[in-house]
Amino acid sequence: MSYSYTPYTLHGPLYVSGAKLMDGNRIPFQLHGVSTHGLAWYPQYVTKETFQYLRDAWHVNCIRLALYTAGSMGYQTDGDKESLLHLLTKGIDIASSLGLYVIVDWHVLEEHDPMVYLEGAKAFFEEVSSRYGSYGNILYEICNEPNGNCNWDRVHTYASQIIPIIQKNAPYSVILVGTPNWCQDINLPQTSPILARNIMYTMHFYAATHGQEMRSRLLNAISNGIPVFISEFGICDASGNGSIDVVEGNTWRSLIEQHGLSFICWNLSNKKESSSLINAMCPKLDDFTDNDLSPHGRWFRDWCQTKPL
Repeated sequence: MSYSYTPYTLHGPLYVSGAKLMDGNRIPFQLHGVSTHGLAWYPQYVTKETFQYLRDAWHVNCIRLALYTAGSMGYQTDGDKESLLHLLTKGIDIASSLGLYVIVDWHVLEEHDPMVYLEGAKAFFEEVSSRYGSYGNILYEICNEPNGNCNWDRVHTYASQIIPIIQKNAPYSVILVGTPNWCQDINLPQTSPILARNIMYTMHFYAATHGQEMRSRLLNAISNGIPVFISEFGICDASGNGSIDVVEGNTWRSLIEQHGLSFICWNLSNKKESSSLINAMCPKLDDFTDNDLSPHGRWFRDWCQTKPL
């Protein structure tokens, strides 16, 4: 089934008002979608067939393009920058042609601190935001998961240098800022918020590891007016593997729906681990049956299908 309308034609450019993500009709809006795994490792899913299927069959309205910055084939380490940038822009172009929202994810992880590759981040966001500055469907996630000894002061210092670059070229785009401790410390922006428009702070959870304590932290942030965006989650454990916890997953789902939070599921791949939406033995890129999906994939698909575009 295909649609004569798309998420973007329905909702237009997004913006942040108070703690809420709003659409172009000035109505609170919820993005719900999937994140790629590392673009360098699973490039086969960056296709029109896959994205269109996820839109039409699953009701996904957003694709997160995860560009790993460090580690094997990382953009700032041993990866082929030209090829990776081409793959990223291919993903943006395909998603945009389908009227999907896109998150450009500078996937900080192995280097712990986004300041490690500050100059690379500046060059990257200058290039991408200048190329796509007029696109109203793009969000910029400037640091995936600060971790280790990286504190909020370091993230704040980094963000204060990256955000002006993006907003110079794409003045109306929403910008997502990661929080320390793998995006678990959503409480920290309360003490020292970033003073810029259209900013949201990201929180990540994995339901088999993160339970009521994390939900309480999230609720406290919401009650204090922090604009929260769940840019990555799964119902397995925090390693991305292990057993899934459907009971905790459903509890998280209820909280997300109660507060209208945007949510992006990790991950669109057939990697042999619990967080992958597709079974390891499935080579298909679309038209997935129940047997083609992991238990995690079936759970997420069923939730997403209840959502409007």
